[in-house]
Amino acid sequence: MRFLVDLHTHTVASDHAYSTVNDYVLQADKIGISMFATTDHGPDVEDAPHPWHFGNLRVIPHIVDNIAILRGVEANIRADGSLDLEDRYLQRLDIVLAGFHPSLAPIDAETHTKLAIKVIESGKVDIFTHLGNPQYPLDYRKVLECAKANNVAIEINSSSGINTRMGSHDNCVTVAKLCKEIGNTVSLGSDAHVCYFLGNFKEAEKVIEEAELSYLDVINTSPVKVLDFLESRGHAPIKSLRNFFTPF
Repeated sequence: MRFLVDLHTHTVASDHAYSTVNDYVLQADKIGISMFATTDHGPDVEDAPHPWHFGNLRVIPHIVDNIAILRGVEANIRADGSLDLEDRYLQRLDIVLAGFHPSLAPIDAETHTKLAIKVIESGKVDIFTHLGNPQYPLDYRKVLECAKANNVAIEINSSSGINTRMGSHDNCVTVAKLCKEIGNTVSLGSDAHVCYFLGNFKEAEKVIEEAELSYLDVINTSPVKVLDFLESRGHAPIKSLRNFFTPF
């Protein structure tokens, strides 16, 4: 596989998803994924897990049957530019994604842009998800320049336009082209809501190819690149994963 890491998945902890963490482990082993992040929705989504779910993710081993697991969240952006999960929970996680979801009623491009910039500048978010959603228009250049300055990765979401957020493709290509120009770190997420979609980056690859974005700019090609990125963001090294992927 070209991409060994999937950084955006959902489990049965979110009622509109259908697979357990172990289902994902079995599927990862089957298809050649070395690492995935479990990133269920933050509490503001109607069927999201309780905040305690995220506080207790530390009970999930970082390595199960030779598959690496990152413990994370896809937080929701609120109307005041805050996230819907308290800092005490965010600080326990390996990875924090955030994006706009229906828990926030769409407003206008100027407001969405200000909210996105506030979230990026907060230092709490590692990856900004599915920017191409046409329901939440943004000034992409301003947001991507802010993300570059704050070392926040930009996601190309492989479910957008396929399973959800219809009409995203052209926006995603625009975002990818700007990422190439500005030099953003790029992340891929299947946004799988069932384990059988894990590692499905077909739509993301279409976007990458159309934007002529280099695969070298995508961190999902290597678990070590992902760990390097997270440590560059200030996360403590995950010793078990470092030893697993770089034993010498």
